[in-house]
Amino acid sequence: MSRLGVLLGREITLAWGRGGGPLVSVGFYAGVATLLPLAIGPEADRLAGVALGAAWVALALASLLSLERLFERDYEDGALDLLTFAPTPLELTCAAKCLGQWIATGAPLALAAPIAAIGLGAPVHLAPLIFACALIGGLAFAFVGGIGAALSLGARRGGLLTAVIVLPLFVPPVIFGGGALSAFAGGLPWTAGFALMCAYTAAAVALGPIAMAAACRNALS
Repeated sequence: MSRLGVLLGREITLAWGRGGGPLVSVGFYAGVATLLPLAIGPEADRLAGVALGAAWVALALASLLSLERLFERDYEDGALDLLTFAPTPLELTCAAKCLGQWIATGAPLALAAPIAAIGLGAPVHLAPLIFACALIGGLAFAFVGGIGAALSLGARRGGLLTAVIVLPLFVPPVIFGGGALSAFAGGLPWTAGFALMCAYTAAAVALGPIAMAAACRNALS
């Protein structure tokens, strides 16, 4: 097995065992979907109007929960120093970390997204597009979130700093993905919003590891 394959397997294992793994994120997501009707009322029409937006906001917030320890654990036990000087470029290592985070946490959240949205009143026929948008948007959340996690290395209250850094960067996928879903539900052209979300995700995957590697080297210097 290649070095990257071993590293990816390690990151998936750590993500599953890090503070409950995806169960915490999915539980938080389910909690938000359950509390929303209690906050705005159980009327079906009212819930259906906010179902798609609420599902996206909950997805973005749930993605934050596991970001704090993405690099922090390796930073604290010295593994990040070894990974920095390993034959595999640090940029690829950072990409593997984010990909493992997405597989372990983003994919379960994407599976939960259609269930939560339909439970809140979204049309059933939107389920495939909700899943696709959540899966692609979750990949953007993982790589953009990795930038915030790397920038907050060694800082006090790193989780809060990570949230402050990445929440503004989570806005474009939420806008593009939510816009695509709303347009599709209304029978309007939706491919432009979906394409913009895919482009944002591709940019995050391409540029995110470079920023993460630079931030990690700065934290270790």
